[in-house]
Amino acid sequence: MDGRNLIDLLLGIRHVLGRHGTLEACFREGLREEDETVLPALDRFAARLREAYNGRGNYLVSSPCDGSACKRMHLYLRWMVRRDSVDPGPWRGVPAAKLVAPLDTHMHRVALRLGLTRRKQANGATAVEITRAFRRIVPKDPVKYDFALTRPGIRRELVDDPFWGSVW
Repeated sequence: MDGRNLIDLLLGIRHVLGRHGTLEACFREGLREEDETVLPALDRFAARLREAYNGRGNYLVSSPCDGSACKRMHLYLRWMVRRDSVDPGPWRGVPAAKLVAPLDTHMHRVALRLGLTRRKQANGATAVEITRAFRRIVPKDPVKYDFALTRPGIRRELVDDPFWGSVW
């Protein structure tokens, strides 16, 4: 990790806290009931974080408008919104139904294997497509199985498993 990216992230957080009091308040400011997902709010949230350092590129603060899957940002939102044995969920004002799956190469492999997507790139459009597939299963919590499904894509010892082995 580049030290500049971390410094910029911390400057962004300080800036947001100074203007909004909490990160949740800043995020919720951009959240609209009519939005299918958190993507528009996440775009505005990333813009607010970037204001502190004049929008300089920062891989820690990705934005959906860049076409990125925004894995770190969606993972952060999952942690903050969902409340279970994996996610602490201190935020109460963001509905889990609007979350987008944190997509990386591991989840992409699993989603391809399960037929949740046919897209070849692990980008923002693919994350939304996979989330829509999850939403058909669990409408109120489309990222519920993210943690469990990511594991087979990471754990190489499953390569000999008849089902998961074909993921690689």
